[in-house]
Amino acid sequence: MSESEREETGERRAVVLDYLAHGLSDGGRAQYDRSPAGYAMATDDFRLYRVAFDEDERLTIGTRVLIEPRADRTVVTNAQRVDYDDLSSGAQSELEYVVRDLVEEDEERFVDFYNEAQPITLRLHQLNLLPGIGKKLRNAILDERKRKPFESFDELEERVSGLHDPDEVLVERILEELRDDDLKYRTFVGRAAEGSGE
Repeated sequence: MSESEREETGERRAVVLDYLAHGLSDGGRAQYDRSPAGYAMATDDFRLYRVAFDEDERLTIGTRVLIEPRADRTVVTNAQRVDYDDLSSGAQSELEYVVRDLVEEDEERFVDFYNEAQPITLRLHQLNLLPGIGKKLRNAILDERKRKPFESFDELEERVSGLHDPDEVLVERILEELRDDDLKYRTFVGRAAEGSGE
């Protein structure tokens, strides 16, 4: 199912970052009386969730689950948005690998970012938010994309001298947006409203 089809149906998919068969330790209930729980990250906007899983499901890290729509939930019975600091240490350690996989799997979407990035202010461009991209590299990317849009990460690296591992640059930026609540500009990660359920 394409991203636009998901938007039409209202589906929100996520990747499991940590699965705790005996639930979260801060639940206040005895371990044997807790439902399976864990943490997941949305595949579209990288939002982080604390989730409760159906007791009959046995999941592993990296499993894809449906967070929404709620009425059709089977595997995930509850999902609440959280910030990076709320994740378990296991979920935090998996984050980089999952983000890297998502960027690689959806290469077209992220190459399009390089093709479509726009100025934010008169002095700041979206490309400048990426680690290691200053004025010179930004201008090289803009000049090359005017000639012809980029079609892959490999092509980006070939055509723009000095741009190494364009996919890794995006992974670094996404991780920065996930870890730092005080960033002024966010390009990839939706903000988690404190204490809000979803």
